Amino acid sequence: MQIHLFTSPRSLRSSAWLIALAAIFVAPAAILAQTHAQTLFGPAPDSPAIEQQAHAMVTRLTLQQKIHLLGGVDGMFTHAMPSIQLPRLKMSDGPLGVRSWGPTTAYAGGAALAATWDPSVARKVGEGLGRDARARGVDFLLAPGVNISRSPVNGRNFEYLSEDPYLNAQLAVQYIEGVQSEGVSATVKHFAGNNQEYDRHNVSSDIDERTFRELYLPPFEAAVKTAHVTAVMDSYNLLHGVHSTQNNDLNVKLLKQEWGFDGLLMSDWDATYDGVAAANNGLDLEMPSAKFMNEQTLLPAVRSGQVTEATLDDKLMRLFRVALRYGWIGPDARPQQIDSLPLYSVADRAIALQGARESLTLLKNDHHFLPFTPAQIKTIAVIGPDAYPAVPGGGGSSQATAFDPVSLLTGLANLGATQGIRVLYARGLPTPQEIFGATYFAGPVTVQHFDNHDFTGSPASTTTQRQINDLKPAMWDVVDPHPRGLRYTATYTPKTSGDYLLLAAASGEDSYTVRIDGKQLLDQPHQEGQFPLSATLHLTAGTPIHIVADYIPQAPGIRLALGLRAISDLIPADALRIASKADAVVLSVGFDPDTESEGYDRTFTLPWGQDALLHAVVAANPKTAVVLTAGGAVDTTTWLDKVPAFLQTYYPGQEGGTAIAEALLGKLNPEGKLPVTFDRSFQDDPTFANYYSKKEADGLQHVHYNEKLMVGYRYWTTTGKHPLYPFGFGLSYTTFAFSHLQVQPTVRIGQNVAVTFDVTNTGHLAGAEVAQLYVSQPDAAVNRPERELKGFAKVRLAPGATQHVTLTLNPRSFSYWDVNTHNWKMDTGKFILRVGDSSESTPLTATLAAVR
Repeated sequence: MQIHLFTSPRSLRSSAWLIALAAIFVAPAAILAQTHAQTLFGPAPDSPAIEQQAHAMVTRLTLQQKIHLLGGVDGMFTHAMPSIQLPRLKMSDGPLGVRSWGPTTAYAGGAALAATWDPSVARKVGEGLGRDARARGVDFLLAPGVNISRSPVNGRNFEYLSEDPYLNAQLAVQYIEGVQSEGVSATVKHFAGNNQEYDRHNVSSDIDERTFRELYLPPFEAAVKTAHVTAVMDSYNLLHGVHSTQNNDLNVKLLKQEWGFDGLLMSDWDATYDGVAAANNGLDLEMPSAKFMNEQTLLPAVRSGQVTEATLDDKLMRLFRVALRYGWIGPDARPQQIDSLPLYSVADRAIALQGARESLTLLKNDHHFLPFTPAQIKTIAVIGPDAYPAVPGGGGSSQATAFDPVSLLTGLANLGATQGIRVLYARGLPTPQEIFGATYFAGPVTVQHFDNHDFTGSPASTTTQRQINDLKPAMWDVVDPHPRGLRYTATYTPKTSGDYLLLAAASGEDSYTVRIDGKQLLDQPHQEGQFPLSATLHLTAGTPIHIVADYIPQAPGIRLALGLRAISDLIPADALRIASKADAVVLSVGFDPDTESEGYDRTFTLPWGQDALLHAVVAANPKTAVVLTAGGAVDTTTWLDKVPAFLQTYYPGQEGGTAIAEALLGKLNPEGKLPVTFDRSFQDDPTFANYYSKKEADGLQHVHYNEKLMVGYRYWTTTGKHPLYPFGFGLSYTTFAFSHLQVQPTVRIGQNVAVTFDVTNTGHLAGAEVAQLYVSQPDAAVNRPERELKGFAKVRLAPGATQHVTLTLNPRSFSYWDVNTHNWKMDTGKFILRVGDSSESTPLTATLAAVR
């Protein structure tokens, strides 16, 4: 059993693993096709009959019963109300899989899905998730997440989609329509401005009106107005100082009135902070329970006139309307759980595999190093912490447990065996527990126990121990009523001179600092989750160092560990031996559910020890292909120029190992394109100076989105600077050319424009290209990004083949948000259209004039 020590609390949501093994069976495609017709229960359009039924249900409830239905129960359910034949409605986390009710199909993560640039794959994934939900009797799938990847360090970028609102919207619409076509309500989230994980309950996202409308809201708008999503989830953060769950401008004026959303608006889990404010400002359902919108709060509020009963009635109308539209209740109600659908679906494995295959993004391939061929490569050394076991997704509430996930190691070994290629394996790094358990200090470790968090006064007691090795899983939702602080004092004497790794870890919301000879090297603040922290220090043999670690546990018990190891001893000898003997090395590095997760942000640098592993392996064998697991960009500055190939895999889902093996061995031609810009450093990112919050006079933590529209490629193309890899970039084993761009010379405001061009496969292999269409307005009346994505098409071509592509631009494609009229506006004047294969590679250009 694998225990993740550094996860966030929502990953520990109630998971009712009440699945009897007898109910788990494999469904071949024929059986799935036979039962598929039974599952097509998309939501019926609203009608007077549905409104009458919902209203009749509301009128039969007492005030106390109405309030009772405004909160969830048992983690993942709404309340039942037998008097009106209302059953409990069941929910499940997403968006990578229906993960709350046991093992499931784990599809490509959001960033990987976006890297496919293929809305048809998003549709298939949505349909697969819908079937998985119906097999488990789930009514609401808590997905998709469509927040913009504003910064590379956001801990949830891997489950969101991209840095571009148009790409997000196109994929989200298909995903939602796919889920809902199977009779399951999608729940688009997190509404809105949830673009960081650190301190997410307390941070206020302060976004100017135009930036909010043009960059952060369009995916939600498309979900509501185009996909007709039936549920929306409010976010944890505040917007301009007001929590999303009680923000009238967001929930009432924008979502329900302007966009006409008539579905259910629920809170994120424990994202409600004031019952009366939430009730009056649009929140319909508090999850996972009514801690604030409860009888104790709302009953006197209604009686005093603070909250009207009509306000409560509207919330219940929304819940009942959704339930009636799907047939979960009412005269034509049918069972939500379809027993003929498999819990373990072979057919849906194929969809998961397609998502993984289309997402893999080849970023570097010097001298055609890849693919490996049996004629040249007989032995491959697979090394790295992400090679085995499989890493389908990141951590938190999206973390799905697959029935049979395929790791890079097993995928490559299985496919390699069919080609006569031998695959060797070494993890290449010790685990944190191995480092902690092997660290002994010079003499006993002294532990002073204080009855406070600031280590003042005399310690209540003092104990000694041999090691600092008490790491245990987090204790969520448990708070120690007695404040405690533990000060560890130790001496460490190195046996050899050189650089050493200092590694420390706690869990949950515990905090600590580590000082070496009086200098603070590590600082873990009190926050929602965490991962091991590390530092590198130079030590001299025989010269002791003095270590002080101040640890503040938030829950009962102790969960702190600390260790040191010489960098020269960090990489096991077996890894370097097999690397040196192999014809090529596949080095699998990056993040995992413990280091990239909901609840906290990740580092831009690779996790501890991995840079050292890269340098050591490449020195042993420069014929190394790096395979990265990460939701976005990482720091590659110390090693990228030393390796011939670099493959970005994001979090590819349960079939990732198979897809990666196929790409490495030439069975699959990589076709993924970056959904985010790949910066050289975090400091280069346009959000760097604005990302972290500051406490202001109102006592709140504010994040000012001062970069405005200049996020990702919008910044790089506008400034003329160049990132490491641009948005939309991805290599192939073949080559493509663009030609014959045609567009009408003028367009009247309010009309559509057809853009046509040809894409040709100029290489010797079949492959897929993503043609990207960017729009510019060089003489705009307001400052606009130099170019913005407004169309794309994925084209599959045999060698030598050409496809004629037509993309349609509508008035919104040319418009900006006018803060004076508070509406979209298209100006007259010159527009430039650019077509190519990335935001920076657009060989085709054309102009047109907008006229009245």
